Amino acid sequence: MAGFSAGHACVDVYQGAVSALVPFLVSERAYGYAAASGIVLAASLLSSVAQPLFGALTDRRAVPWLIPVAAGAAGLGIALVGLDAGYRATLAAVAVSGLGVAAYHPAAARLVRTWPGDGHAAMSWFALGGNIGFACAPLLVFAALSVSGPAGWWLLALPAVVGVFLNRPPSARKRADATDPAVPAAARAREDRRAFLRLSLVVIVRSVVFVGLSTFVALYVRERGGSASAGSVALFALFAGSAGGTLLGGRLAARWGRVPTVRRAYAAAVPAVAGILFLPLPLVYGCAALAATALYVPFSLQVTLGQDYLPTRMGTASGVTLGLTVSIGGVASPLIGALADASSLRTALLPLIVLPLLAWALARRLPEPVTLPKAAPPESAATESGATEATEATEATEATEATATGSAGHAPGKP
Repeated sequence: MAGFSAGHACVDVYQGAVSALVPFLVSERAYGYAAASGIVLAASLLSSVAQPLFGALTDRRAVPWLIPVAAGAAGLGIALVGLDAGYRATLAAVAVSGLGVAAYHPAAARLVRTWPGDGHAAMSWFALGGNIGFACAPLLVFAALSVSGPAGWWLLALPAVVGVFLNRPPSARKRADATDPAVPAAARAREDRRAFLRLSLVVIVRSVVFVGLSTFVALYVRERGGSASAGSVALFALFAGSAGGTLLGGRLAARWGRVPTVRRAYAAAVPAVAGILFLPLPLVYGCAALAATALYVPFSLQVTLGQDYLPTRMGTASGVTLGLTVSIGGVASPLIGALADASSLRTALLPLIVLPLLAWALARRLPEPVTLPKAAPPESAATESGATEATEATEATEATEATATGSAGHAPGKP
């Protein structure tokens, strides 16, 4: 699972790489801000919208080969941006990367959840890898483009090469063992679509809050008198808190349960987001880390909840909770920016304090799915079968002896 988490990092680094390329595209290729942001928006929307479609595919058939192929496509698309064959070609290259990212997540999330062991903890480690990869994207882009010529662009494909290896399909024996949890027939026939819809709304609200903070927290720190480096520190604190929150979520869920953990995390996010906007500047860094931690504690838990609400369509559920609903946060960012232009950045960010309360209220009505037992391993089945046979043999022997004894008791002249 550690290797698979690292493989997730090798894929999600390309989600962050698209945004990290914007300054280069503006300065070196004379793209306007609208053209550069159009590339980012196109990649984000394409990846997010396509994820449920790939999720539906993984629900219908087993496609383990899709995971390493998608990892390779994510890196190849970013490397092809270096050909500089025009704006449309750049859009097409970024689209290839976005489709790779979209194809990877539903299939990988389904495999992680159905792997033997604690699926919730495994999903936390898997999500943590993605967060680390996303956060490392600016460093990768800076290092690669510091190398002159095409070599720098092909260096961007290096994580994809590693990701193909780490995300290679498991062996046939492991695939046989990594079966879906045994879901009762009644549970399969009665999927909780209403709960899944409410969960999707929770994910949308959370996405708006975190994307809004990650987009504007550095600018807000600078607006309050901080330097450019101070804004970068605030953004780093936000990313660091998100990584810690992802890993913490699985541990808290083991103690409290998933739904109570989700509710408490959103309640804790309210004062943390308020602290970013109202506390003195040195305390903003700590509040940024705490806010990101609170917002990312539910991240992996919401994925597994969605899978349990739709137990026969885990791939589709993963595509929606990981992709489609998250893209709405990116769409809301321009609205926050427009409000900031019309008033002030603090005024535009004030709704982000209230939104975690809305997520908390929606999460209060989420049911806790029943933990679904996994099928007994073959060894247990063999043991039980052997025990049953031994019991039956013993009972047959006792019955035979009793019959013989009874017959002997009624036979005259016998000792």
